[in-house]
Amino acid sequence: MRLDGTVAVVTGGTTGLGLATARRLISQGAKAVLVGRTEAAGKAAAEELGPGAAFVAADVRLEDDVARAMDVAEEMGPLRTLVCCAGGAHSKRMMGRRPMRLEEFTTVVETNLIGTFNAVRQAVPRIVAQPLLGEERGVVVTTSSIAAWDGQAGQSAYAASKAAIVGMTLPLARELAEHAVRVVTVAPGLFETSLLETVPPPVRDLLRRQIPHPRRMGDPDEFASFVAHVIDNPMLNGETVRLDAALRMPVL
Repeated sequence: MRLDGTVAVVTGGTTGLGLATARRLISQGAKAVLVGRTEAAGKAAAEELGPGAAFVAADVRLEDDVARAMDVAEEMGPLRTLVCCAGGAHSKRMMGRRPMRLEEFTTVVETNLIGTFNAVRQAVPRIVAQPLLGEERGVVVTTSSIAAWDGQAGQSAYAASKAAIVGMTLPLARELAEHAVRVVTVAPGLFETSLLETVPPPVRDLLRRQIPHPRRMGDPDEFASFVAHVIDNPMLNGETVRLDAALRMPVL
């Protein structure tokens, strides 16, 4: 699908993978609504990206917040793309002196899984309302993680939420096929984002040595490049693609 003259909503669009994706989509002729919770980061990101970007302060878990972001997108033009990058992690084991509390598990699942579904369910009716652009109306791209398969000890909440996004992908793609809307999930490996910065340097070095090729962390622009390809390639649908340089996370 061509992006010229269309609008994309990018949740988690103010930093990391989301910001890189918004930058890439704008470079290809789209306008982008950046959705994030931090006002300062959002305004700075929108200013950096220029007149093709707008920021909406929103929590993806909240219906009214996400609806407001979709309203802004429709005011900017035809909404045809949703990219869900908003998410968070809370690594904590179930056993030990400070075991994970139920509310901590719930927060991760609500942000990563419920937040993704909330954005999809509110974007899709607006995308479906658009006329056909060639053979399709729009594209939904969600973000999982290789932790969906290779989760580490202490990642039960994060891995469960990301695995659930993988599980939603094909059912959503099948449901939306009759409306000419595609759904694809990207499962990134280790990328240079603020989330990875929380990992202690010795562990980061150990993980880096496990990556087959290229033996380095991914650049957010490489994630963005793949998202742009997903949008462009009409045969990509109903699939989760690992973007991980062949990494299979070891047991640490």
